[in-house]
Amino acid sequence: MNLTDITARIRKDLHDEDSQNYRWTDSELSRHIDRAVRELSLSCPLEAKAILTTNAESRDISISSLTDLVDIEAVEYPVGNYPPCYTRFSLWNDILTLLTDSLPVDSEDVYVYYGKLHTLTTDSSTIPPKLEDLIATGAAAYAAIEWASFATNRVNVGGADVWRNYLTWGQDRLADFMKGLARHSKKNTVQVRQLYPIS
Repeated sequence: MNLTDITARIRKDLHDEDSQNYRWTDSELSRHIDRAVRELSLSCPLEAKAILTTNAESRDISISSLTDLVDIEAVEYPVGNYPPCYTRFSLWNDILTLLTDSLPVDSEDVYVYYGKLHTLTTDSSTIPPKLEDLIATGAAAYAAIEWASFATNRVNVGGADVWRNYLTWGQDRLADFMKGLARHSKKNTVQVRQLYPIS
């Protein structure tokens, strides 16, 4: 599913399918989708692996090349062992410090396992199919709540309670979205790196 598909799904949920009289523009819905994708990414980030290298006589490694970083899950050093050897580390700004007894030598590989932001564009998506409905739910909730705020104290052809109906519907959807995020959060899963010895 791409951005176009999920936008169409959200319009269906919001009953906003009259292309001659859209209540939300595509750019407005895109902003709400981006917010939902970011919230999902913080709970269930895209898993990624990077190969970084050490500097001579230094435990510090720059992680500035890790774009859209959410969190570092594990650091494997030294590499190539079985089972993998995960080492303790600390983070400060863009510097990862290996908490090892001995100083690394120059240009040793370090495997960094990390979570990053998901992407959803008109061409591609990194969101697992099982979570697509969750993104649609969150984005629709944000759109409904935003419209309810906009419609407060305005004349509406649907009556004085239109904004309240949107607000209630949006809040219910938002609660479902937050429950879904909590259910799929990586914080609720066993961390594999803890099953291996730490050097």
